Amino acid sequence: MSQSKQEKSLVKFPGTGADDFEQYTDENTVLIQRTLRSGQTIRYNGNVVILGDVNPGAEVVAAGNCIVMGVLRGVVHAGASGNEDAAVIAFRLRPTQLRIANHITRAPEDENDTTFFPEIAKIKDGVVTIEMFSTFNDRQIRN
Repeated sequence: MSQSKQEKSLVKFPGTGADDFEQYTDENTVLIQRTLRSGQTIRYNGNVVILGDVNPGAEVVAAGNCIVMGVLRGVVHAGASGNEDAAVIAFRLRPTQLRIANHITRAPEDENDTTFFPEIAKIKDGVVTIEMFSTFNDRQIRN
């Protein structure tokens, strides 16, 4: 790996060739290592990854994907530049409002909070859908 390519790589994958994962890396991603509290807003012209929760009253706006390694209870807007291929992924999706491109939805008021697996919200056939997020390995085992 050349020195310039090595300097650009911010994520290392132990025990694997770095080139194996090059297709999954993106230089236009910001990492937020804290919980967002009410009144705080993150806006970024790319992907946003949050290591923490997004509390009610907080807002995340991303031109690309939004990944929350925690509970998403605030407002999130993925694909803010009109990208309908963007997705929102969280350990628990409980947003006050969820937007992908120009599609807007919110969580049902009377839904029981009994999901204990990561979820993904994306556009399918022009509608925001929320599904269980399964990793590549999970998909391989099920097929």
